[in-house]
Amino acid sequence: MDSDNSFNLFEMAQKQFDRCADLLDLEQPVREFLRLPMRETQFSLPIKLDTGESKVLRGFHVQFNDSRGPGKGGVRFHPAQTLDTIRALGMWMTWETAIVNLPLGGSASGVACDPHSLSPFEMERICRGFVRKVAHQSGPDWDVLGPDIMTGPQHMLWMLDEYETIVGHKSPGFVTGKPLHHAGSQGRKEAPGYGVMIAVREALKDMGIAVEKTSASIQGFGLVGMHAAQLYHQMGGTIQCVACWNQSDRTTYAFRKKEGIDYDQLVSITDRFGEIDKLKALSLGIECLPGDAWLQQDVDILVPAALENQIRADNVNLISPKVKIIAEAANGPTNPVVDPELTKRGILIIPDILANSGGVVCSYFEQVQSNMNYFWSKDEVLSKLDSLMTSAYIDVSTFAKKNNTTTRDAVYMLAVDRVARACLDRGLI
Repeated sequence: MDSDNSFNLFEMAQKQFDRCADLLDLEQPVREFLRLPMRETQFSLPIKLDTGESKVLRGFHVQFNDSRGPGKGGVRFHPAQTLDTIRALGMWMTWETAIVNLPLGGSASGVACDPHSLSPFEMERICRGFVRKVAHQSGPDWDVLGPDIMTGPQHMLWMLDEYETIVGHKSPGFVTGKPLHHAGSQGRKEAPGYGVMIAVREALKDMGIAVEKTSASIQGFGLVGMHAAQLYHQMGGTIQCVACWNQSDRTTYAFRKKEGIDYDQLVSITDRFGEIDKLKALSLGIECLPGDAWLQQDVDILVPAALENQIRADNVNLISPKVKIIAEAANGPTNPVVDPELTKRGILIIPDILANSGGVVCSYFEQVQSNMNYFWSKDEVLSKLDSLMTSAYIDVSTFAKKNNTTTRDAVYMLAVDRVARACLDRGLI
């Protein structure tokens, strides 16, 4: 699941925007304003290791566009982190909050580090040091942080505690993705993956296909992939293949069982990083294949839920003729150059900024609950999520049919138009 180091995620995000800008016939000043972040910061982040040595990391914070409301974005810890990756994530979050009609903008943050090789004490120092760098330009009414790759509830709680120490008062709306017993929201773990499968459910309805008659192959078994698999399993679908990273072997494996993988069994042999135990999987009769085998399965639905640039010109022909839907649970998993080929083959792409927006929807719910200090039940949260995601999918599907365009073009045209109108209404351009 490693990305090509020469691949630039921000250039990809800008190409997607440029195509949309042409379709919308946006004026040049509007294009220029929406193509780049409003504000961005990169900084050195020195931390003390448990050995007593010091290490200097690189940190990034991008506030891409806040014309529709406070910025919202995740904090990603990854060894290959770059400023351009964070720019792309902030750009996509801007469109993502717009497509589901949230009163929020888009931002993103990150630190270049590898949590696998860091102790909990070292991770806490990184979280607190990061907040000290961004506190002056963040807050519940300005830019709300949340978890992303290799960050979770404990990291968010450390960040919240540091922020409250700096500002001198309680401010639970500063971050989302917090532990339940510390002003977190019910349903937050499930929301990103559930949102993917709510969109898939609606797409299958459009196609007149029963979920129970479909099968899926999922790349990535972290928070998003795991809960997408969970809801898909609950809806009656057959999980045929799941791919994940193996830290000890430094490679990826695809775990396959053609008659269907038992979801509960799979979770029981998965660690907190979403890594499936290879030996235990084999003992359960699950095949262990090379990591890229997830893409080659004879299934109806492909769910890339790992990293960017996973479906490319060099592997798109490996996709089975049986595939009907690609649900982009990850950010930017499909290179734009292969979109025409996928469209030609009749494959429906549920674009990332729609498919994986369940996370930001529930983050918004958590922000609202934290700010008013009143919390909803899990059923209430997931019901609101279902309603909002369904409405967003219907908006996109209706627009695509009316304008005879692809779902990706429809998603971008709707989202970018909403952000452009907000900028123009405010007089920013």
